[in-house]
Amino acid sequence: MAPSPTVAPSLPKEARRVLAGTLVGTTIEWYDFFIFAQLTATLLTPLFLKPLSENNPGLGQILAFAMIGISFLFRPLGAIVAGHLGDKFGRKRILVLTLILMGVATALIGLLPTYAQIGMGAPLLLVLLRVVQGFSAGGEWGGAALMAVEHAPAGKRGYFGAYPQIGVPLGMILATGMLFILRTVTTPEQFTAWGWRIPFLLSVVLVFVGYLIRRAVEESPVFKQLALRKASERTPLKQLFQTNTKQVIQSALIFVSNNAAGYLVIAFLIAYTTKVLHMPLAPVLLATTIGSVGWLIFTLVGGWLSDKIGRRATFVAGYALVFVWMIPMFLLIDTGNVVIYGAAVFVLTIGLGLSYGPQSAMYAEMFPAHIRYSGISIGYAIGAILGGAFAATVAEVLLQKTGWSGSIALYIMALTVVSVAAVLWVGETRGNNLHVEDLDDELVRLAAEDAAGGR
Repeated sequence: MAPSPTVAPSLPKEARRVLAGTLVGTTIEWYDFFIFAQLTATLLTPLFLKPLSENNPGLGQILAFAMIGISFLFRPLGAIVAGHLGDKFGRKRILVLTLILMGVATALIGLLPTYAQIGMGAPLLLVLLRVVQGFSAGGEWGGAALMAVEHAPAGKRGYFGAYPQIGVPLGMILATGMLFILRTVTTPEQFTAWGWRIPFLLSVVLVFVGYLIRRAVEESPVFKQLALRKASERTPLKQLFQTNTKQVIQSALIFVSNNAAGYLVIAFLIAYTTKVLHMPLAPVLLATTIGSVGWLIFTLVGGWLSDKIGRRATFVAGYALVFVWMIPMFLLIDTGNVVIYGAAVFVLTIGLGLSYGPQSAMYAEMFPAHIRYSGISIGYAIGAILGGAFAATVAEVLLQKTGWSGSIALYIMALTVVSVAAVLWVGETRGNNLHVEDLDDELVRLAAEDAAGGR
């Protein structure tokens, strides 16, 4: 029987606190991120790109989706900075900082004037805040994943590592659910005038709750070992690219298909169903919310399953489902039936979950402790650029050029082949040692010299 997507009461108190801290934090971070992505698909184009929206709606939609991708370009910078600091000064404090940074940027988007009020200043300010969001997101995931995995017993790394992962579908569900409620209780005129700002402003409350929870979490035991060994005084970023460039590339390629397919659900499909298929928005939002429950459940199942049958087998199973479901999914969505649409999304999220749940554990097992935060954060960020950053933009261009939704399916299928090849390239990682003992001989020698020298 699959584990329940809640923090198991049988776990020690500190373990429950760690899982709650990583889950709540990543949920809030991705709620903030997805609110923008969803509103880009439905509203922000006329508000912030008004001339294009009126004169060339197709190009306006492409540029609006590109605005989602802009933030991804700054994820590697956030990953580099947060990874470097996290490997030197600890996972916990960096996680608190990224959470606050994301929350402030999101709340400020809710206060932005529109194009009608200040002209070109509106989209420029919006892009600036998206850059801040991308920087924050780049540093968030790696720290949350390591806090969960490095606290985990050896046989439960996949299960523990799935908790920060389910923050993505939970954030998706919260974002989509919030928009559904607001669309239901306000008129279209009210939502356009002020209702769209509410989900952004609510981020302040969510961030405060997440801050309190994260502050109570103990530092990663692996980082404590590093601090005792003085290994954290080295330069993790430099060492990463000297010794583990291959692992950075592998981790990036593993993620591209999952991230691209995920952003179809997050952003593109809502615009496609409402603007191209002319399905009503509120039912589409509700169907997307319900469909995304599969993402939550099977992400947790994927982490748990990877502890039983291995990371590689679980990844391959998830990606196989994504590959074979792509064309049937678009055929079903093109019927224009909202119930069928929700069912089609649900089946896709099974594959998304199975290929996302094991990610934290596998990535952590790919890198040595002293460069782990930098390694997994940068690999994840690069994978997000190659995958989800411009997935909605590419999908929109393909649709406008070919007039056939199946072209989008073929695009995701090609990325899936790349990701499966990368998983097979890495091989099985389950059982790899996560602790300081897996430092290379040179780093151990340097740490011993430091201790002998009284440093």
